[in-house]
Amino acid sequence: MKYTKLGKSELNVSKVCLGCMGFGNPQTGQHSWTVGEEDTRTIIKHTLDLGINFFDTAIAYQNGTSEQFVGRALRDLAKRDDYVIATKFTPRTQEEIDNGISGVKHIENYLDKSLENLGMDYVDLYIYHMWDYHTPMEEIMEGLNNAVKSGKARYIGISNCFAWQLAKANYYARSKKYPKFVSIQGHYNLIFREEEREMIPFCREENIAVTPYSALAGGRLSKRPGESSKRLEEDSYAKFKYDKTAEQDSEIIRRTQIVADRYGVSMTEVALAWLMTRATSPVVGATKLSQLDGLAKATELVLSEDDISYLEAPYVPHELVGVMAQNGRQKAGNVV
Repeated sequence: MKYTKLGKSELNVSKVCLGCMGFGNPQTGQHSWTVGEEDTRTIIKHTLDLGINFFDTAIAYQNGTSEQFVGRALRDLAKRDDYVIATKFTPRTQEEIDNGISGVKHIENYLDKSLENLGMDYVDLYIYHMWDYHTPMEEIMEGLNNAVKSGKARYIGISNCFAWQLAKANYYARSKKYPKFVSIQGHYNLIFREEEREMIPFCREENIAVTPYSALAGGRLSKRPGESSKRLEEDSYAKFKYDKTAEQDSEIIRRTQIVADRYGVSMTEVALAWLMTRATSPVVGATKLSQLDGLAKATELVLSEDDISYLEAPYVPHELVGVMAQNGRQKAGNVV
């Protein structure tokens, strides 16, 4: 396994991160395709055996059961200094707003609950899951500063934001001598490359780590014709993100298969090897042991410049989808 520093932090992370959205009680959350605690433990053990030391979860995943399953497995299977754990908090709820809970208090409450779920004293990376348009940025940054000062979080990251928002927040943090965001977790893969317009160049200039999610487009970049999975069949959110552009994306997926055959590797390895030329540590989920080996092998695969160009050539601009599209509409509504 290859390792790298997470941006300007001192965190030494594997070149691929295990995304933990697929772990948690399927009866208590928004996803029907997640796996239970026993399977979670088995997958995490094999992940650690492969040398992957970076794990990403969130309080929102399956109503906190992802954090609970992951926390118990890591505590039993590894020493605390041998892995890097990230979790995320969501924006204030309308109930919190109505009750006068500030952004500062919101972060304190959510972090304490995540630490309780994980059974840990601190997280290595605490991630702002999506921009909160109803809470002053200054309150968010103060709350995150308190989290780091208290020792409950070593570093902070952000997810699902625009480049201008990341720049604004980090420059504000610098002016207040608060900790700055060291990483961005955005939607980025071979068939959705809109982050290349502004976010990737900005992060390269500022040495901010790029840890993209949906690295395999919900499995679309790892499956050959006729292959399927429970997630492909049941993940309605991924269908919302990708089904509308399936026809225009099909040529890139076809080329991923061709390059995989040329190298004698899986499509997963090709899609991730390409992403690793652009990102620090892609976040990739796994709900089966068989999926893990491809993650590790991808860190060893080096694609030629010709193959990279071949994979990229069919790409056409995409509309924003998912959280970013919702955030953009929400902001526009606020302005009006």
